[in-house]
Amino acid sequence: MDWLQLFFLHPISLYQGAAFPFALLFNYLCIMDSFSTRARYLFLLAGGGVLALAAMGPYALLIFISALCAVALVSLSGPQEVHRLTFSFQMGWQTLCHLGLHYTEYYLQEPAPVRFYIALSSLMLLTQRVTSLSLDIREGKVEAASGGTRNRSSLSVCPSETLPFASYLLFFPALLGGPLCSFQRFRACVERSSSLHPCLSLWALTRRGLQIVGLECLQVALRRVVSAGAGLDDCQQLECIYIMWSTAGLFKLTYYSHWILDDALLHAAGFGSETGQRSGEEGYIPDVDLWTLETTHRISVFARQWNRSTARWLRRLIFRNSQRWPVLQTFAFSAWWHGLHPGQVFGFLCWSVMVEADYLIHTFANLSISFWPLRLLYRAFTWAHTQLIIAYIMLAVEGRSLSFLSRLCCSYNSIFPGVYCVLLFLLVKRKQKCN
Repeated sequence: MDWLQLFFLHPISLYQGAAFPFALLFNYLCIMDSFSTRARYLFLLAGGGVLALAAMGPYALLIFISALCAVALVSLSGPQEVHRLTFSFQMGWQTLCHLGLHYTEYYLQEPAPVRFYIALSSLMLLTQRVTSLSLDIREGKVEAASGGTRNRSSLSVCPSETLPFASYLLFFPALLGGPLCSFQRFRACVERSSSLHPCLSLWALTRRGLQIVGLECLQVALRRVVSAGAGLDDCQQLECIYIMWSTAGLFKLTYYSHWILDDALLHAAGFGSETGQRSGEEGYIPDVDLWTLETTHRISVFARQWNRSTARWLRRLIFRNSQRWPVLQTFAFSAWWHGLHPGQVFGFLCWSVMVEADYLIHTFANLSISFWPLRLLYRAFTWAHTQLIIAYIMLAVEGRSLSFLSRLCCSYNSIFPGVYCVLLFLLVKRKQKCN
């Protein structure tokens, strides 16, 4: 039965798979030059509306309200205030929706409907697109509706041309998942001629499909191991470490397969190729780099490579605009964006401390360790420690509830982030003495 249900375990995967034929159809019609530009925008927008209704049911209204208000704010606001207004509204609306989830789960003690979870996930992705576009308008990459100096590299968003923007917010290949695509890239991909439209690579889709099958098979095998083991309540020492590592591995495999599927859907629709990219456009990057994530011995590298388009978005939105404690502010905002569950707040703040410790520890090690066998041993040790700290953070974030967080913190697994906290304290003291 596990193998029969392999590709139908997660509702989002099911709906993404259902959208796949329509993504191929859109790409084919663009290649055959059977679509006018307006028809392409309408196809993507209508597909997003239908997919939202199918996947979210009545909760699709949360997405439609957000997109409609974002279109209105961009159309009525000037380039200097558009980002502040859209950011405030979007994060406020998303927070209200997350508070509704908190009320259901923590106060009513009832599980929220699956469609509500899908709507919240899609709303988080919509927040990325809204704030990305508002930043582009503020920085002059896209011309605001209320006017401004036009330059050759900017794209216009006029009141009479809101269709491209509405289509960008709700286009179906990226509605439920996928790397963040900038508005400039989206518009360039939609409006390019058939001669510049990339031909679909069957090998690229086949390779992604094989990766998904392999990851799903590993999930089935690891799920049996996790379900057969004990919990964090009654584990002892090394058993606790093994349970944490295997459970976090199951979460990672789930994320990897979802991200590859999302990337395949965008590629099938023609948005995942670098062919025909104009100068000045933001390049496309998939969310997952399996090799880097599983081999890095640095927590800071893992943070930059985990969900790469979201990491790049957070760096642009928060990190570069923070005057003090940019790492802490970035991870604190990430906890807010994810919903402010107790485990998420603890997990992301712990991650920020681990990143700060990572910078100091590796800087000190690079200056102190010159003998290559010791460097090799150091790299192996820090790789294992990094994987265990990431597993600890992942369990805190995915556990979310205060009860699970308390069990995790009281387990032997807290030793691993604790070691980095002690090293951070010692290295900060040493740095202050040297200064």
